Amino acid sequence: MRVYILALGFLVLAGCSSKSVYRGGSGGFENYEDMALYRKGTSLDPDMTPPSNPSEIRGGVGVDTRGMRESQAIQRATMRPYKIDGKWYYPQRVSLGEKFDGIASWYGPNFHAKKTSNGEIYNMHAHTAASKILPMNTVVRVYNKENGKSTIVRINDRGPFVDGRIIDLSNAAAHDIDMVQKGTAQVQLEVIGFKGIIGTQMNRPSEMNKELSAEFKVGNSDESVDGGSFALQVGAFRRKEGAEETKAQFDQLRNYQTIIQEQELDDGVIYRVLIQGFRSEEEANDFLSSHPNIKAKVIIRQ
Repeated sequence: MRVYILALGFLVLAGCSSKSVYRGGSGGFENYEDMALYRKGTSLDPDMTPPSNPSEIRGGVGVDTRGMRESQAIQRATMRPYKIDGKWYYPQRVSLGEKFDGIASWYGPNFHAKKTSNGEIYNMHAHTAASKILPMNTVVRVYNKENGKSTIVRINDRGPFVDGRIIDLSNAAAHDIDMVQKGTAQVQLEVIGFKGIIGTQMNRPSEMNKELSAEFKVGNSDESVDGGSFALQVGAFRRKEGAEETKAQFDQLRNYQTIIQEQELDDGVIYRVLIQGFRSEEEANDFLSSHPNIKAKVIIRQ
C-alpha cells in the first residue's frame, strides 16, 4: 500500500535558506483504505471537486480553492499517529481560540503542484500550510512576532519535521508576513476555524484583504474538534491475579498503555483490564483490525 507524508528538509546556506525542500514519507490520506473510492467522488465526499490541471495552478485574487478535501474519512486517516525518522507524531484535537508559539518556515517551488498529505494538490500561491499535529482544514491566524504582520492559512499538509518549527507556510502566506527572504520567523498561531471556515466570532474584517476573502468563508464554526479518549476492555476478572496476568500480555504495546481498573459492583469487586490512549473510536477499531489476536468487545469513552 502506498503511503504519503511530507518530510521537511532545508538547504543549508550560511546557516539558513529562504526555501524548503520536501521529500516523500508516510502518514497521509493515501494510507486510508478507501482512497480509491474517495478519488472517484463517492459518498465519502460527495462535494469533491477534481483539482485543476496541476501545471496550470495559479494564485492571486480569485484563486480556486474548491479542491479542498473535507470528510470523515480524511479526518480519520490523517489524525492517526505516524512516525518520521524514528520519531512518533500525534495529531491532536484543538479548540477555537487555542494558541501555539514556535517557529514558522515556508515551502513552495520544489513542491508546487504535488500532493499534500490529505490528497490535495499543493498550490504555493494559495493560503495553506503544513502542521505536524493540527487537524486537516483547521484555519489558523499566523502572527509574525518579529514584525507584527499576520495572515490566515488552512492546514492541508503534514510537517515541518524540524524541532521547534510548528508550521510550514505556503509561499503566499510567507509573503504576507514578510518572511520569505529570512526563511523562518517566530510566530504565534491562533485557531480561528474548522473545515476551512473562519468562525464568525474569530473574524477580523480589517484583515480580510481581497485574496483572503476569495479563499475563506466566514460562518458558524464548531467551538472545538474533540474526539475524546477511548479505551479497549480486554478482560474483566474477579481475581486481581487474573487481571495482572492479562495485563502482562499487553504491556509491550507501543503508543498505548495497559491498566487495571478496579470497580465496585453490588456483588463485589471486578478488575477490568484496559488498553487506553486511543483518540477516537475509529482508531480503537483500526487497532483491533490490525491485531486480530486481541479479543476485545467493549470500547469505552473515557
